[in-house]
Amino acid sequence: MSGTTPPEEAAHGGRAEVLEERLKERIYASLTLLAVLVGLAQGGHPTHVGTLVSVVVTALGLWLATLVADLQAHPVARRRWPTPWEIKRVLFTSSPLLTCAVGPMLMIGLSAAGLLGLTTALWVSVGSEVAALALWGFAGGRRVGAGPWRATVTAVLNTVIGLAVVFVKLLAGH
Repeated sequence: MSGTTPPEEAAHGGRAEVLEERLKERIYASLTLLAVLVGLAQGGHPTHVGTLVSVVVTALGLWLATLVADLQAHPVARRRWPTPWEIKRVLFTSSPLLTCAVGPMLMIGLSAAGLLGLTTALWVSVGSEVAALALWGFAGGRRVGAGPWRATVTAVLNTVIGLAVVFVKLLAGH
């Protein structure tokens, strides 16, 4: 069945739409997690366990909120309960919300092993999330046929958006 779209997927959006939804969720999670990471880094004296729990609970909370919203909106918009395939699709498209926690969890683990301070690990995580936004911007620019220069401009714009989230959180304090 390689190269063909399953009937369920064809009826509810193709491969590009699923990729778009997954990436949208990942970018949304990155922006949300940025604010949490900055708050934790500013928080004074966080513990490794408390910081890890905050990161994991943030990712889980985003994921669960998305599931609840999608599954509650479905019967209102479509006048029927979601099919098992539609539930599976929601689980699949929302799963990148969980992956936003992987990088920070690794950094917290390195900090717990004594390789760097916890605050440093959090700021490295912030930088990594901003860099990921830049990479998605560059990749998007290239995918639409933009040359390296225009794709770099898109990456810079995405970086500015990520830094704006960081700046707003820094202004607001923790």
